[in-house]
Amino acid sequence: MSVRTQTETTEREWWARLPRLLYAPAEIFAELRDESREAADARQEPLVAVAFLAGIAMLIGLIALEPPYNRFYTDLSALNMTLESIIGGALVGLGNFWLGGALLYLGARGLGATSGYRLARHIAGLATAPFVLVLVLAVPVRVGLFGTDLFRDTGSDSGPGGDVFIALDALALAWALVLALIGIRATQRWSWGRSASALGIAAMFAILVGTLTFALTSR
Repeated sequence: MSVRTQTETTEREWWARLPRLLYAPAEIFAELRDESREAADARQEPLVAVAFLAGIAMLIGLIALEPPYNRFYTDLSALNMTLESIIGGALVGLGNFWLGGALLYLGARGLGATSGYRLARHIAGLATAPFVLVLVLAVPVRVGLFGTDLFRDTGSDSGPGGDVFIALDALALAWALVLALIGIRATQRWSWGRSASALGIAAMFAILVGTLTFALTSR
């Protein structure tokens, strides 16, 4: 079997593995221990797909919390909303992949890990899988109910109906953090306590970055 054929086979296996992230994540994250170039290339496309789709769901959730347009903004159409969701979702996905990976890398290195930045990026990307579930199951209902009001302040999504979807986003975020914890533990073969400490360090860096960003943008 040629190297290319073997890579294609491994890539198909990764596509088949993705649903198991939601019910048997430790087995999937354990596969990331193979940090060879061939193994990394084989899982690249499935990983990018997860990060991109999750980014769209996360962007819509963020927009619902902080709508970018005034309620009386008349030029917003379904096409604009779709394009902005796709482009913005790609940017959010990239941020999760690169910045989220950097935070996990710093957290793991702080506890003595010797693995590389690429492994941390892959953990961060796969950990966003719950938001793909949100995109498939919740976002169509949310858009069907509220439409472009998701992008407007004081729109029809304000109130108990919108709060239900915000709660679903919070649940998906908590789930993603649990997956990141499992990913650290499975790849590093650490105890739960040490893995949680690494995730805590990553969270501290995230809070620091968020605070600095807010301070700079609020001037």
